[in-house]
Amino acid sequence: MYRRRDDRRGRMIADITNDLRRYSVDAQHIGHAFAGLHGLNATDLHALIAVMDAELVGDPITPGRLGERLNLSSGSVTALIDRLERAGHIRRDRDTADRRKVFLHYADRGAELARSFFAPLGRRTDDVMARYTDDELEVVHRFMTDMVASMREHRDAVRAARGEPARRPAADPGSPAAG
Repeated sequence: MYRRRDDRRGRMIADITNDLRRYSVDAQHIGHAFAGLHGLNATDLHALIAVMDAELVGDPITPGRLGERLNLSSGSVTALIDRLERAGHIRRDRDTADRRKVFLHYADRGAELARSFFAPLGRRTDDVMARYTDDELEVVHRFMTDMVASMREHRDAVRAARGEPARRPAADPGSPAAG
């Protein structure tokens, strides 16, 4: 995407951009390997990640928010949830305060499959992060947060340019609006 430039900053920008691209491709390969082992397609995998992300911030996702996040119709979301629930990856729980509201959670079986598959990657990630000071990690975290926001903005622009139906944007877990 970026060509190497002659100045130091330009070289760093090109190197970082290329590293992000390689990281993304490798992460996709790992995700597809997990999906393939468990009979999941790409949308299934994205749904599981959305459920996991929501649970990590303590704000379980609803089917409606899942549809917004994945840009799917309500009928497609229902079929997706039914498929993932039958396979033991997720479960539906009713809100105790409002029985009409449904939350999606990782099912025990699905969570165990994910933990088992991704545990070695988690250990590698922990080992890498241990090499950095807290101050360095704060800068990396800020950079990654900004890059994720930039990528999502571009994703949304691409969706709009393709004429995909606009869905009410849901706050992504971990974003300031979701806090």
